[in-house]
Amino acid sequence: MLRRLMQDFRWGVLPVPGRVMAVVFLVVLLILPLMGFRSYYILVFTLANVFVIFAVSWDLLAGYTGQINFGHALTFGISGYIVAFLNKGLDIGGTTYFGGLPPQATIPVGAVVAALIGVVTCLPGLRLRGPYLALYTLSLPIMLQGVIRALRAYTGGDHGISGITRLAGTATQEYYVTLIVMVVSVLIMWKLTDAGSKSVRTGLLFHAIREDEIAARAAGINTIRYKVLAFAVGGLFAGVAGGLYVHVMRLVTPAALGLGLSFQAIIWVVFGGVVSIYGAVVGVYTLYPLVFIFLRDMPHYRMAILAAIVIVVLLFMPEGVAVRIRSKIERECPRCKVTNIALRSECRACSASLH
Repeated sequence: MLRRLMQDFRWGVLPVPGRVMAVVFLVVLLILPLMGFRSYYILVFTLANVFVIFAVSWDLLAGYTGQINFGHALTFGISGYIVAFLNKGLDIGGTTYFGGLPPQATIPVGAVVAALIGVVTCLPGLRLRGPYLALYTLSLPIMLQGVIRALRAYTGGDHGISGITRLAGTATQEYYVTLIVMVVSVLIMWKLTDAGSKSVRTGLLFHAIREDEIAARAAGINTIRYKVLAFAVGGLFAGVAGGLYVHVMRLVTPAALGLGLSFQAIIWVVFGGVVSIYGAVVGVYTLYPLVFIFLRDMPHYRMAILAAIVIVVLLFMPEGVAVRIRSKIERECPRCKVTNIALRSECRACSASLH
């Protein structure tokens, strides 16, 4: 089996520049805590791991299925509050319910609840498309923020709930936990959206719904079922990200439901490249450390600089930075569809001309 893996690595990874870069970057992430960086930098990359899950879940929902969601922070924040209640307890009438559950239990429960909320909230919007669906999803977290502030006796209001159990014993352990969860989550979402997969067909169906929902329905595809599935999966992984975030920060506030967080996910995905799982990953790992490490000493200017960067990308690379780079270093064979390095003149598999 090891020999088969080595052959797959030799012929399936090494000849493709994008895959080599992904492997190298993963190795860098694995050894990052061993490089002697300050704890603040480790925390920044720990949160980047969390937000990668959140951004990719938005891309799965809005990019691959065309269900534009401007309130994706809804499931992120709901999972955060569920995790806080399960860990800290919910005091009602002097009696404490739940409480004391470790992160291994609170995060899965929060993610499942977030998936259910994603399904329930999407049902009224199944007949909506485009800006109408976007405005509908935009209103949901705003309403929930009002409920949380109104029930401050239970939710802490604007101050939120603090003192939540840490995700792991040390910052380095938290980093590796979030990294492992991120890799597994991204691989699952990549498989679900892969239109070329022979075992999982959801990717092809998601693409069909995004391109022309009416034509997909005419072809016999149950578009409602797969749209609900997209909201459920997107909510599930946004819930995973929300649970991890709350245990890392040991705090949850109404900001976890804020519009700013929803739009940050959109910015990350657009920067890297919509409808490309790797684009969301590149967007988060580029912009999040840029803002909180390199622009840390310019709090009054960093958002303006970030906005300027995004505008430049939209003007000159509307398909996204990661997608543009990949298109420059890779070329797909027109005959067998095998990916080759752009420097080759003939396909490495079928010897067809690449020019």
